[in-house]
Amino acid sequence: MLSRRCIWVNGPVIVGAGPSGLAVGAGLKNQGVPFIILERADCIASLWQKRTYDRLKLHLPKQYCQLPYFPFPDDFPEYPTKHQFIKYLESYAKHFDINPNFNETVQSAKYDETFGLWRVKTISTGGPIPVEVEYICRWLAVATGENAEKLVPEFEDLEDFGGHVTHACDYKSGKSYFGERVLVVGCGNSGMEVSLDLCNHNANPSMVVRSSVHVLPREVFGTSTFEFAVSLMKWLPLWLVDKILIILAYLILGNIEKYGLKRPCLGPLELKNTAGKTPVLDIGALQKIKSGKIKIIPGIKKFSRGKVELVNGQTLDIDSVILATGYRSNVPSWLKENELFSNDGVPKNPFPNGWKSKGGLYAVGFTRRGLSGASLDAISVALDIAKTWKDETKQKKKSAAARHR
Repeated sequence: MLSRRCIWVNGPVIVGAGPSGLAVGAGLKNQGVPFIILERADCIASLWQKRTYDRLKLHLPKQYCQLPYFPFPDDFPEYPTKHQFIKYLESYAKHFDINPNFNETVQSAKYDETFGLWRVKTISTGGPIPVEVEYICRWLAVATGENAEKLVPEFEDLEDFGGHVTHACDYKSGKSYFGERVLVVGCGNSGMEVSLDLCNHNANPSMVVRSSVHVLPREVFGTSTFEFAVSLMKWLPLWLVDKILIILAYLILGNIEKYGLKRPCLGPLELKNTAGKTPVLDIGALQKIKSGKIKIIPGIKKFSRGKVELVNGQTLDIDSVILATGYRSNVPSWLKENELFSNDGVPKNPFPNGWKSKGGLYAVGFTRRGLSGASLDAISVALDIAKTWKDETKQKKKSAAARHR
């Protein structure tokens, strides 16, 4: 039998205790606004802690990945490892005294027009028996992010394959794939890094490249490519910066098209802004592709026992499949509204205007601009909520004082 509780929150409810949720919490703490963070996992930043591979490092320099009001320690390298980043997030939560409600999964969140309040229903599994909790609040900040659920495409006859199939979010290291022929589906940063890691552990990866992809060097002229692009953007139009990046990539990496990696028609920055597709920042996979250690193959037609048939008619013998097919938002499954979010669970209005809707609803970390985008959102959201919260509590104090007179 489920027990039930109802809780009034004198401030916002934040859904998600990843970097976005923590950043909003820190901003609210600075403003003296109370809040509650609800997190379905049993730890902060569960995506980083539980669903990333061992060799992962931040793809951008640390100054573009730190959260508001609390920089990375000076002794951290320019590209912190996954473990260093988790350590940073834990000290961030400790510094701002942020204590999320863990093991609490939001079932639904609905705006009550009559009272102008949000009703957020959760199932809490932290105790001996599950508890149904309903939170009533004026503001709701959605910080579950673009990567809440793994994206698994349908493949013909995959169930007949018979070998090991896993999503990149469950991949830890190439150790257990020693000597195996592994099919890596997807050629984004994850697909490239998983393929590189498999090579380093003496497996034989074949990477499926269905569409075009931008591959850029991680650094140009001794500085991060991202930093270089950011500084160029201050003086030059986006199309010209894209042209410069493509020319530099050609000079540094050579012609990658002859290895089966076709460049998109749109430039890397424009593609990121319009479709949210991040360019691959090469950290060694390209060298393995050039040497033939990572084989590039076209799209998949269908699977059969221990084999995959490709769209070009070729058949490959394989032992395992790793799906580096990305992630998606889970917002549509629980948030009952249609103003702010599209059916895909991302804000309808593009950056920088997608963080606020009516009725006290906010979105954080859906900008397709990584941690720096999430930080900008978090600052805006915390200040906006704090302003209304302070105005309303002042009003309450005034009316209470008026009653006492």
